[in-house]
Amino acid sequence: MYLWVKAFHIIAMVCWFAGIFYLPRLFVYHAETKDAEGNERFKIMERKLYRGIMLPSMILTLVFGFWLLYLIPGYMQQGWMHAKLTLVVLLIGYHHMCGAFMKKFAADANTRSHKFYRVFNEIPVLMLLGIVILAAVKPF
Repeated sequence: MYLWVKAFHIIAMVCWFAGIFYLPRLFVYHAETKDAEGNERFKIMERKLYRGIMLPSMILTLVFGFWLLYLIPGYMQQGWMHAKLTLVVLLIGYHHMCGAFMKKFAADANTRSHKFYRVFNEIPVLMLLGIVILAAVKPF
């Protein structure tokens, strides 16, 4: 059972990160858009990505992750898991920041530049590196 739960946890995480990487990239292009038609198109794309892929994937990642901790509660005694969960909490915060930015774009109230979103887009790369290394190597 553990390996099945782990497989679905990884699949959900990959889907979540796909959205986490793509939505801020859409923000980059949306912030550069000057025409009304393009603006509306980006609003639809962002909403569908956030609600249709990112949110369900985040929920499934967390469900399967907690299920794994239920199956192997000893992980909660290990430092690498505490570090990993800290990064996951930060990633959830990043996810919600994306939602807040999406709502600002939807209300035509974005005040950030495309350059801001280019930098913002790189943050989850660091989180992914940390999470995968901690889960695979279990350094402490």
